[in-house]
Amino acid sequence: MEGIILINKEKDYTSHDVVAIVKKMFNEKVGHTGTLDPNATGVLPLLIGKGTKLSKYLIEHDKTYKAVLKLGIKTDTADITGNVLNTVNYSEKLTNKHIQEVLCGIKGKQKQYPPMYSAIKVNGKKLYEYARQNKQIEVPLREIEIYDIQLNDYNFKENEIIFTIDCSKGTYIRTICEQIAEKLDTIGCMKELQRLRVGKFKIEDAVTIQELKDNMSNASYIEKHLISFENIFKNNKKIILDNKKMMLFFNGVKLNYKLDDDIYRIYDEKMKFIGIGIIKDNFLKRDIIL
Repeated sequence: MEGIILINKEKDYTSHDVVAIVKKMFNEKVGHTGTLDPNATGVLPLLIGKGTKLSKYLIEHDKTYKAVLKLGIKTDTADITGNVLNTVNYSEKLTNKHIQEVLCGIKGKQKQYPPMYSAIKVNGKKLYEYARQNKQIEVPLREIEIYDIQLNDYNFKENEIIFTIDCSKGTYIRTICEQIAEKLDTIGCMKELQRLRVGKFKIEDAVTIQELKDNMSNASYIEKHLISFENIFKNNKKIILDNKKMMLFFNGVKLNYKLDDDIYRIYDEKMKFIGIGIIKDNFLKRDIIL
């Protein structure tokens, strides 16, 4: 069992919960490529077996989210699960055009303060640990980018804005929700969040924990949903090594290849997929071997 399985995480599960459950199911080493809050749902790529070595290639991925912003409420966590700090009677009936203009106004590169209730570490401690102790600390700015953001719906009766956002790694949608509310001259917090995409991994291809449990004895089902190493790098060029070069490659010897610097799929003489290697400065070096 080596590769990636896409889990459609449900509410009230932490990312750690999901990892622990799947680890027990497969009896394999399991990791993930990006935490989802317990209140959030959606795509959580799980790395299985030697797939855990792929994390360095996946942590920089862009993401797509669908979010619900609740206007008129401010909480200490910037989402609906936190302690309410302030409420206002926001009765202005916004137009879809005005909301979309505000959304478009936050597109592009920018610096963002992560929420205090987040897992970002400062001086070896997570921000939420400082927040729980009511300790004041300087929060570092992080550079992010909003590639696109679109209005899905505006519910005037509930004072809720539903939007879809394409963004870079490290973007906190809770902060984006507060930013949108501020630009609408009010306060707000994130009510719901669903991750639709992580890099090329989409929610349409994800399965729930229960679906995975129900099909553990179905080999074809597992094979269908386990994304192999070879498939992950299917768009990368391949290199075929003869037996002599393969032995050198296995032993960590750098092989001379006048090819572009990149990641390559490695095959033996019988076209068996061996793993991946990296060419840099005309030398091929092994990276992940199956």
